[in-house]
Amino acid sequence: MPNKLAIIFSDIKIQHTVFALPFAVMSAFLAAGGLPETEKLVWIVVCMFGARNAAMAFNRIMDARFDKANTRTSNRALPAGLVDVKSYWIFLIASSALFIFSAWMLNPLAFYLSPVALVIVFFYSLTKRFTAFSHFWLGLAISIAPVGAWVAIREEISFTSLLLGAAVVFWLIGFDILYACMDVEADRGNRLHSVPERFGIATALKMAFASHVLMVIFLLVLWEPTVLLGWVYLSGVALVTGLLVYEHSLIKKDDLSKVNMAFFNVNGIISIGLMAFVIVDCLWL
Repeated sequence: MPNKLAIIFSDIKIQHTVFALPFAVMSAFLAAGGLPETEKLVWIVVCMFGARNAAMAFNRIMDARFDKANTRTSNRALPAGLVDVKSYWIFLIASSALFIFSAWMLNPLAFYLSPVALVIVFFYSLTKRFTAFSHFWLGLAISIAPVGAWVAIREEISFTSLLLGAAVVFWLIGFDILYACMDVEADRGNRLHSVPERFGIATALKMAFASHVLMVIFLLVLWEPTVLLGWVYLSGVALVTGLLVYEHSLIKKDDLSKVNMAFFNVNGIISIGLMAFVIVDCLWL
């Protein structure tokens, strides 16, 4: 079992937790008005760990037959026969239970909303079957991170958390569209849908750029009502803007060779970097 667990963690790319977790942490700092209680912060991290693992396990199970038909994904654990479906289901159930338990440890509202959060993150994996705008659903699923962290600290859903969640939605839409450009032919062969598959790569790149412009706008709007955020945060937004421009400069409609670098490296820096600026700004005051 330890060997299977290691394969599953590798298969779901546990390192990609770096995308959503920083937004949960920065939301916790904003909700707390500074440094959150250590216990709450720990349980927020555990929540993120459980929810993402469950969501990715569900995705791998649901998409196994599609992954097998796609050259880029045919070496994933299930299509390659490295792990059996039963082990993946056990992992999914255990991860879901961990998420619900950690939500219960936070407060009643977090606990009551935890099944809703799981439904949303699971549903994303089914959307490519019927809509080209599955990228929106992924953004919605990841936006649960900052909204949920705010609930964990204050036991409420606030306008501020929704603004940060909206920024996350459009961030994810943008870079998921870029990532989907690599799978256009495979998606058409599997009768799956995406923005690049529906509108072509050239238009998809423009839509991804527009989504990232909206992300920056929401980050700027977030600054106005949030008294905790000042010039340090705005410097972080400027950094994010520059990195997004750089990300789009890496990808051309006739050259997708740098999509992976743009997807993981640049967006990892964006999430961790913005988190650092928010934390410094919160603690500065």
